[in-house]
Amino acid sequence: MATINDRVLDNGLTILDLEANRVDICSQEPTSYAEATSTYTLGNQTSISIGAPADRSAGGREVTMAASSGGAVTGTGTATHYAIADTTNSRLLVTGSLTASQAVTTGNTFSLEALSVGIPDPS
Repeated sequence: MATINDRVLDNGLTILDLEANRVDICSQEPTSYAEATSTYTLGNQTSISIGAPADRSAGGREVTMAASSGGAVTGTGTATHYAIADTTNSRLLVTGSLTASQAVTTGNTFSLEALSVGIPDPS
């Protein structure tokens, strides 16, 4: 059976812990930094907290972004995805679907539940 040491998995996930500094709610899943922070964004928050890598319940390793509130809504629409970015280096780091879509209106605020990003053990 193939194996990958936790150190290998952790070093990939540590980028999120060390470099991610913005989360956007988006109207569709972005594939680039520009799409995440400009084209599809409906709002963002820059005070995010992502923990260090830990065991993933289904096997492998994961990091978790703490639940957040007070994100600024900058567009009106339905948010279906999130995007976590490194604004210092203009990098899109990870995207995913929201658990439930959110209708948002410019000028309001949004909240997100905790988000986990993981790498499974090889099968």
